[in-house]
Amino acid sequence: MNQPATNSVSLLLKRADLVFTGGLFATVLLLIVPIPPSLLDVFLALNIGFSLLVLLAIVYVKDPPEFSGFPTLLLALTLFRLALNISSTRQIMIHGYAGEIIQSFGHFVIQGNYIVGAVVFVILVVINFVVITKGAGRIAEVSARFTLDALPGKQMAIDAELNAGIIDEAVATQRRVKVQKEADFYGAMDGASKFVRGDAVACIIITLVNVVGGFAIGVFQMDLSLAESLQKFTLLSIGDGLVSQIPALILSVGAGILVTRASDNSNLGSQLASQLFRYPRAIKITAGMLAVFGLMPGMPLLPFWVLAGLAGYVGTLLENAEGELALVTPAAAAGKGGKGKNAGKAEPSTTLKNSGSSEEVRKLIEVDVFAVEIGYGLLNLADPKSGGELLARVTGVRKQLAREKGIVVPPVAVRDNLELDATSYRFLLRGKVMARGQLMSGRWLAMNVSGSKVALRGVPTREPVFNLDATWIDEPEKKVAEINGYTVVDPASVLITHLSETLKLNAHHLLGRQEVQSIVDHLKQTQPALIAELLPDLVTLGIIQRVLQNLLRENIAIVNQPLILEAIADFASISKNPDELSELVRRRLGLYFVPEYESRAGVIRAVTLDPRLEQWLGTRVQRTATDVGLALDPATTRHMLDEITRRTHEATQAGKPAVIVVGSEVRLAIKRFFESSFPRLAVLSFQELPTNTEIENAGIIPALPSLPRAETPALKAAA
Repeated sequence: MNQPATNSVSLLLKRADLVFTGGLFATVLLLIVPIPPSLLDVFLALNIGFSLLVLLAIVYVKDPPEFSGFPTLLLALTLFRLALNISSTRQIMIHGYAGEIIQSFGHFVIQGNYIVGAVVFVILVVINFVVITKGAGRIAEVSARFTLDALPGKQMAIDAELNAGIIDEAVATQRRVKVQKEADFYGAMDGASKFVRGDAVACIIITLVNVVGGFAIGVFQMDLSLAESLQKFTLLSIGDGLVSQIPALILSVGAGILVTRASDNSNLGSQLASQLFRYPRAIKITAGMLAVFGLMPGMPLLPFWVLAGLAGYVGTLLENAEGELALVTPAAAAGKGGKGKNAGKAEPSTTLKNSGSSEEVRKLIEVDVFAVEIGYGLLNLADPKSGGELLARVTGVRKQLAREKGIVVPPVAVRDNLELDATSYRFLLRGKVMARGQLMSGRWLAMNVSGSKVALRGVPTREPVFNLDATWIDEPEKKVAEINGYTVVDPASVLITHLSETLKLNAHHLLGRQEVQSIVDHLKQTQPALIAELLPDLVTLGIIQRVLQNLLRENIAIVNQPLILEAIADFASISKNPDELSELVRRRLGLYFVPEYESRAGVIRAVTLDPRLEQWLGTRVQRTATDVGLALDPATTRHMLDEITRRTHEATQAGKPAVIVVGSEVRLAIKRFFESSFPRLAVLSFQELPTNTEIENAGIIPALPSLPRAETPALKAAA
């Protein structure tokens, strides 16, 4: 196409609104202004062409709501067709001639026999009105009803995924628009189907009026005989009806195809071909049945056997192609994974050459930062086709930790492991197993959090996160458990809760130099003066990393990153030791993290140490450049372990956090020493408590009688 023609088409498309408005206005004029037969031929041909264009456009539409303008276009074409009926009726009644197209339909299509024409016309009307239009209208009505009924549920599902962090706001908005567009489309199609039915009825009435009116005009005004008048005007009227009814039938078929199509990422031809010829055996069986029909007495042998041979040939070709694909796929997989018999002998050089040897080797030594491995019996939890939501919920956990803890967790790899039991799973941190558990797919985990005395029928177990008594129960037992105060969760929720807690406990291992550099780079944009003061003069990136890791290690969020870095800058002149800096930063952050351990507003119920014991522990603290610890004898260690176990158990039974408050001189040493035995024990110092926070004593850990007595006024003042 030359450049001027291209420019003209582009200009026409840009002015499509004016073209559509002009077309509607011209249609209205057709109702009023008489037009010559030659122009009527042009409009009738245009009507047929538009109908075919709409039908073909529907064939290539991949998702029905994509053609959202179809109901409006259907109304416009229906109005255009009715206007042409009025113009042709005017020409038939006045001149007894309405152009070559109507004349051709009256003489060539029905061979000049008005009785045959009447029968053909009635058949077309019945097909259009009773079969296609009625069926398409019913489908559109049902689709609109179900779509509108499902609209609130779809909107709630989108909101739930947004709140869970599975999708972001942009994706949620896009899905809402798609859902609303789908509802609008099927609602409009329900109404548009009524236009098609009304057009079919109008076509019958107009044709009958033309026949009766034309017969009267021929007899009383044109002095024709009864036979001549009936022959002439009946042929013209039926020809006019056929010219109108055929485009109407095409549009009705298009509407039916559009409302019966399911959404698919392909056009209608590709979709039907992939589904109709998917099973070669069915085609070969069809060939056999056609051959049997040809052998029946009186049946023509040739057409049935030709079709049978063609179907058998196509079925054989498809079956052979399917077999070749099945042979090629394992070979390709073997060459790619190295599991084929000769994979290690012939393929390595070719594979490395094509895909890049350095990248291939580098991928072999890469280790996932964090991975979830599941047994084959739990694969349905991660399979979206089976309704599994594990992958999406893992993404939600990462977003939740980013909001709550201020750390961006690297992508979590989820894979199956045939070495595990079918119902087992485990979490790996850089290849090291950090936690493991077992699930029973298809059952529910009922946890006895309320101390119920009712025993449930099921498999007894322990909840993996908080080590609570629990039972795996079937669906019928679920309601009984809920009525008796049990907390009931599905297997995926058990795994996700375990994953969330494991990531929180190991968050400090996930924060590397590169992640800290990303935090610093982000703060450069909003806090340039702070970063310029801090780096590189006061501290290094490694010191900042150690301080942030120390905070995460004790479950303190690093969301307030500017405040943390400001505290590091303030105290860096006092000490460059990361552990000492962390303790000083904790005092600045106490206002934000201490309330998490309050039993009620402004009150912390905590265990304290006997002053003699605390003073003696201060003499046993050992500090190095990289760590802080305690040097305790076995008797004191056993004594403190027993006392802390008893106190934490009491707090856990009461549903309160287990907290110990001590002086800042021994806080970190006590935490590090007992961390492996009590990972959830919070050890706070008096100095980091907000000024308005009160301590409600939950007990005192006494000193052993063998310890010397000593006055500790400083500790008493701090308390």
